[in-house]
Amino acid sequence: MGLSKKEMSINQMMKERQLFQCPICKREMNISDGGSVSCSQNHSFDMAKQGYVNFLTKPVHSMYSKELFESRREIIQSGLYDIVHEKIQEIISSNIKKVLDTGCGEGSHLVKICNDLKSEITMVGIDISKEGIFTAAKYYDQAIWCVGDLANSPFQEQSFDCILNFLSPANYDEFKRLLMPKGKVVKVVPQENYLVQLRKQAFAKTEKEQYSNDKTVERFKEQFSTVEVHRITYTKPLEDHLVPKLLEMTPLGWHAENRDRMQVKEITIDLDVLVGEL
Repeated sequence: MGLSKKEMSINQMMKERQLFQCPICKREMNISDGGSVSCSQNHSFDMAKQGYVNFLTKPVHSMYSKELFESRREIIQSGLYDIVHEKIQEIISSNIKKVLDTGCGEGSHLVKICNDLKSEITMVGIDISKEGIFTAAKYYDQAIWCVGDLANSPFQEQSFDCILNFLSPANYDEFKRLLMPKGKVVKVVPQENYLVQLRKQAFAKTEKEQYSNDKTVERFKEQFSTVEVHRITYTKPLEDHLVPKLLEMTPLGWHAENRDRMQVKEITIDLDVLVGEL
């Protein structure tokens, strides 16, 4: 009989335990055979039977549902972001060993990017949403999944040679603490035509119809000594059954009053891939 998800995750964490520190007292963590992750001060976090650890020190209310993460996974698995994933693979392919995806949601971006790289990579995903991590652990057992807050993260300093931040808020102080020397932060942010077909229908004639990421890009440039910016733009047909999934996974869809009447036959992906080194 094969190992359960919990047993596989315990084995992975044991192998990579040097990555972890207690989010409360910052001491090293040990992982027991039963899946208890604890420090010398007896702060303890348990591996869930689904194969993830919740490192939050207080409950957090998530506005994201399991349905949202299921929809997001289906959209990503459809290949909509494959060109973006290929660009990131090209950027990080040399000598990358340990990758952290911050704000990983259900983990599909992380797994699709790393699975096609030839080298053996330790994948770790963290998100404050338990629903996202629950979904990640359900589908992908080749990574370590953590519910946690980057402001109080469960990782040792200089643990990762690549940090991914895909359409998610950044915590630059923490990124710098966690990054190995010569490591890379890869942040993906929307450009002005990202999902423009949805924006035009959802927010016609309002200021939300237009979008600019200038402030986000400037802030990123201030944080790193070396910065590259790669813009990726393309338009793909969108199958009818994916339209409600796309509306479910993006805030553009949540706030659209005419959501049931929206017709989207194709969708534009327009993103900046920002690459920073300290």
